[in-house]
Amino acid sequence: QVQLVEFGGGLVQAGGSLRLSCAASGRTFRTYAMGWFRQAPGKEREFVAGIRWAYGTPYYADSVKGRFTISRDSARSTVYLQMDSLKAEDTATYYCASTLSGTTATLYTADSYDYWGQGTQVTVSS
Repeated sequence: QVQLVEFGGGLVQAGGSLRLSCAASGRTFRTYAMGWFRQAPGKEREFVAGIRWAYGTPYYADSVKGRFTISRDSARSTVYLQMDSLKAEDTATYYCASTLSGTTATLYTADSYDYWGQGTQVTVSS
């Protein structure tokens, strides 16, 4: 089992920045990848960014490329999402997730992840 806890959500003005953290505990040594997803009211949960744990290779949704940066600290079993140039449309609940196996293609799919955090709210005011 893996437990995930997110930190760092909040209210920020458009153009501002926030940094989300997700600390993993439990059987984290088997992690293949971790990712961030978000869900706005009335919308489907969508992929934001993912990272291959062994190599640190990042992957991004087109909507956040150039604005968000995903990184990881293997020693702390923590993944980060630095969000810059935030827009009102970034407002959502952000979820951290981890998976024990997969491929580059499956990183983008919520159903591919095995464990989820409780979510943290990000609100961007325009």
